[in-house]
Amino acid sequence: MLKPIPNCKKFNGYKPCFEDHNCWTDGCKENIPIGVKILIINLDAMGDVLMTTAQLTSLKKKFPDSTIYWVTLKNAEQLLWHNPFIDSVLRYDFETISVLSHIEFDIAMNVDKSHRSSALINSINAKKKLGFGLNADGKIIPLNDGAEYNYLLGMDNHLKFKVNKKTGQEYLAETFEVDYTRNDYVFNFSNDELKFIEEYKTKVGINKEDSVVGFNTGCSLLFPNKKMTVEQHVQVIEKFLTKTDFKVLLFGGPEDTERNDLIYSHFKERIINTPTSGGVRLGACYESLADVVITGDSFGMHLAIALKKYVIAWFGLSCWTEIDLYERGIKLFPENLPCSPCWKKSCPYELECIKMIDLDKIFDATVSYFSSLKK
Repeated sequence: MLKPIPNCKKFNGYKPCFEDHNCWTDGCKENIPIGVKILIINLDAMGDVLMTTAQLTSLKKKFPDSTIYWVTLKNAEQLLWHNPFIDSVLRYDFETISVLSHIEFDIAMNVDKSHRSSALINSINAKKKLGFGLNADGKIIPLNDGAEYNYLLGMDNHLKFKVNKKTGQEYLAETFEVDYTRNDYVFNFSNDELKFIEEYKTKVGINKEDSVVGFNTGCSLLFPNKKMTVEQHVQVIEKFLTKTDFKVLLFGGPEDTERNDLIYSHFKERIINTPTSGGVRLGACYESLADVVITGDSFGMHLAIALKKYVIAWFGLSCWTEIDLYERGIKLFPENLPCSPCWKKSCPYELECIKMIDLDKIFDATVSYFSSLKK
């Protein structure tokens, strides 16, 4: 007769947890209960993945003995590395779907209002399902009462654009059926990454006493109108270089390479143009160099929030009420502009919301922040 399988997080069934111990024959040496098995499905948008990490503290408080699995896309999985709340980060692919189909979960939570994520949660064996799934007609539906408000935000533009005052963290807590507390995003560097950051500072001449301003210049290709123009960046950077002794750096992803090179060409050695093609983890290392991050509503903004930077964020097409800066920054948005926010991929009004970005306010807010540190 086969022995009982240890009910321990560390036991995996193909190699020992400890080199000098056989859990199969001798019993569990360090029994860490699996507890409540929770699956989080969050595939879409890297910024949203980072924002969802703010729910992990509340989940662990509600289910202290639990094992949390998180499935996401290849480009986002690295954001979840070194997260102490997550036991298993899974890449969304055929292998993962096959494995998940054989696990009995207590709770499955789908964050995304998308067909693929909703189809995935439908296929999961879980006692309780939260968030969004598909009905028999292939339509996205809320799976629990707590997800209804979140669902309606996607169905009712007036509610989303004009009425809603809840942050994304608030209505996601409702969706997950956990008490809302204003928990921060969770993102951690490895020791090697911390060493790299210090070495890169030395390489580019950033000293401990320097005030460093970082510009996240771009945004995803899905919503290309979430960024300032090159000319606006040049104008405000020139003001910083002329009127302050702040160090200025540029950062972004591969889609921002040409744009950043163009901005850099106006200043050459006067600013720092960080590499854009090293991947998400290196990108986070570069962004961590800044004390203040100036950005549109993009992944770079969410990363700055996760890194606990002072954030000056501008908004045009997206909803500024849904973003929590945790008293570490300010939000600039077009007041009394009827068409904003709109979440449109193209603009019939020549991007009036971007033209209205107050560059002087960006400068003044940055100077004011650094002045407050000296008091």
